[in-house]
Amino acid sequence: MLQIPTSTAKLSAKSAFDGTASYNLVKNVMPEIEWSIHAPYVEAIQALKRERNAVILAHNYQTPEIFHCVADISGDSLALARLAADTDADVIVLAGVHFMAETAKLLNPNKTVLIPDERAGCSLAESITAADVRDLRRQHPGVPVVTYVNTSAEVKAESDICCTSGNAVKVVESLNSDKVIFIPDEYLAAYVAQQTDVEIISWRGHCEVHERFSGEELDQYRNDFPGLTIIAHPECPPDVLEAADFVGSTAQMQEYVLTKRPPRVLMVTECSMSDNIAAGVSDVEFVRPCNLCPHMKRITLENIHDSLKSLAPQVLIDDQVAVKARLAVERMLAVA
Repeated sequence: MLQIPTSTAKLSAKSAFDGTASYNLVKNVMPEIEWSIHAPYVEAIQALKRERNAVILAHNYQTPEIFHCVADISGDSLALARLAADTDADVIVLAGVHFMAETAKLLNPNKTVLIPDERAGCSLAESITAADVRDLRRQHPGVPVVTYVNTSAEVKAESDICCTSGNAVKVVESLNSDKVIFIPDEYLAAYVAQQTDVEIISWRGHCEVHERFSGEELDQYRNDFPGLTIIAHPECPPDVLEAADFVGSTAQMQEYVLTKRPPRVLMVTECSMSDNIAAGVSDVEFVRPCNLCPHMKRITLENIHDSLKSLAPQVLIDDQVAVKARLAVERMLAVA
């Protein structure tokens, strides 16, 4: 049961929380009875943010009540990394997974960075270790290492530069090398290899959400839903990308829907992203295969509230690791 401290209640009353206005942001994807459960948390979180001088960063895969109603900054991994570097808040709450919170901490070493549930991990981040990167360097001496941001700080620290799905090709080509090690997502590496003449040495890491899709599944959706436009994330297997009408990062997928306005669309990525776009788009029908990320779904309004209240769990990174990892992220931001 939510219990709002007296100071928070005063701040909430002073700010005249407008539950109707907040609900209007999500009413296209949420029944009113469900909103009645979320509203007290939204109100209390907004008050706690003011009390703590805090901002909430939310990834596109967060649920609509988080993404639309409490987040101050939202977007894909690159957007969150960029904007995390610019915030003047004292406290950053990362509504996403642990590697994203680490990235926010790398770019804000003197701020308090919170992850509401420390179990919010990532199958890609867990697929490779710093020791694996060192071994790859021994196998391929002199070859630069490009590391997807979906990795731990320890892995970033062993890398030359980071990238996201949205800027991977640009980052690879910025190194002016005829060969790069690209880790850890095998499917993203294959996609990048198709977009550049640079030789790509990959790693066999996969996203547990995107790897569940198949080209055969998409063919069936096309049969069942005439006029369907399929847009896919490059972390998907090659047969999925081949079957898609458009391939891009989460930000690029969102831009495609908002600008092209396909009458009927299937977004081959985490299910909540369709909900978040559908909340503000009434003229597009979303067909939802609905593969959920179990780690993203560990973040809730309740544990965001509790994290702001207690200022825990905090994200901490070893100083020596942080120095090297921060350099890899900053190099990415300079290219992007």
